[in-house]
Amino acid sequence: MGCGASKEEEKPAAPAAAPAGGASAGGSDEDVLAKIRAIKESHPDNIAMACFDEEYYNSLDAEGKKGLLMCVNSGVENADSGMGCYAMQPADYDRFKPFFAKALAKYHKVSEDAKHVNNWSLDGVEGLPEDGQLDLAALGLPEMSMRVRVGRNLKEFPLPGAMTADDRKAMENKMCEAFDQLIAMEEYGGSYSSLTPDHPNFVDDSVYQDLVAQHIMFKDMSADSYLASAGIASDWPVGRGCYVSADKGFIIWVGEEDHLRIMCMAKGSVLNSVFDRLKGALDIVNGIEGLEFAVSPDYGFVTSCPTNLGTGMRASVHMQCPNLTADGTDAACKAVCKPLGLSVRGTGGEHTPIGADGTVDISPSARFVITEAEIITALYKGISLLKAEEDAAGGGAAPAPAEEEAAPAEEEAAPAEE
Repeated sequence: MGCGASKEEEKPAAPAAAPAGGASAGGSDEDVLAKIRAIKESHPDNIAMACFDEEYYNSLDAEGKKGLLMCVNSGVENADSGMGCYAMQPADYDRFKPFFAKALAKYHKVSEDAKHVNNWSLDGVEGLPEDGQLDLAALGLPEMSMRVRVGRNLKEFPLPGAMTADDRKAMENKMCEAFDQLIAMEEYGGSYSSLTPDHPNFVDDSVYQDLVAQHIMFKDMSADSYLASAGIASDWPVGRGCYVSADKGFIIWVGEEDHLRIMCMAKGSVLNSVFDRLKGALDIVNGIEGLEFAVSPDYGFVTSCPTNLGTGMRASVHMQCPNLTADGTDAACKAVCKPLGLSVRGTGGEHTPIGADGTVDISPSARFVITEAEIITALYKGISLLKAEEDAAGGGAAPAPAEEEAAPAEEEAAPAEE
């Protein structure tokens, strides 16, 4: 579900797409402020509106006021938003820190002065096997569909909500330099498909729909009212595309909610395998001359939505829990997972059903003020504890699972409300 969506509701149909750069919520600035005051009362769970401070807003110059209102426009136009704001420029989290610090603290349940540190090294992380291998087979589990993804944005461009059509084309062309290098590497290979008319790698609608059906490409963003209000869905489908490795185990979405959604998927038992492959690919992309990921000195990797800020990472497995899902729902599974810091959802993404065999998607909830190494470790530890609860629910060891394909890149705008 989109970054702004509330916990209980699906995304409504989108209004006309907002102009690039994030449209005003309509009317004068005072009209917008009046609407924010009203939403504070009517929808207290809208985090952006709850954290909007008029005294701080009035302390800004004209450009700053405009920039802050652009950030919160999605929450103004969609009162039922959960988060209700998106950054528009790579520096916005630092530029508007008095606002974002409150919003981040409220959503991520951290202090307002919290600082994020990125670290992929498993060295020194407590509770790991001595050999450092996060092997699910050692827990008595079979091979599973494993997936790790991160959101990244390029430092030199506005974030998607503030991009013009020309910005989107330029960013896509810049990324094609990276894709050319990946395609030339034996361990990646593959191809890039663009939705931009006149792009050398343009694919027509039939090919695009086939990629969507295979869960390789993301769906039409203009149907999402939150992304439309934020300007993120503007100019669709210009500047959008998808790189896929030859083995289809490594995918990069271009021009979705962030400039890049970078994903590794595999069927296996050692979590390190997808974790290490993703890190290697990120180092290749970020090491190309002229390509630099946007990073905040206090908040880590910059993402459009504050819910993904810091690591931008989601690590998950598809795990069969037939005993905990015996009633046909994931309620018992969620009750077990929540205290473990794990989120549960259907195998097709947020608001999709669990598998007929009790398969659910399990992932650590935290993104911010946690390292990448701690996320993958939390997943490993959580799976171990969840297996014990699953076995207990069945009165013994879980039954042998059915065969399952490696997890595809499911459609997800952002796991904002997990």
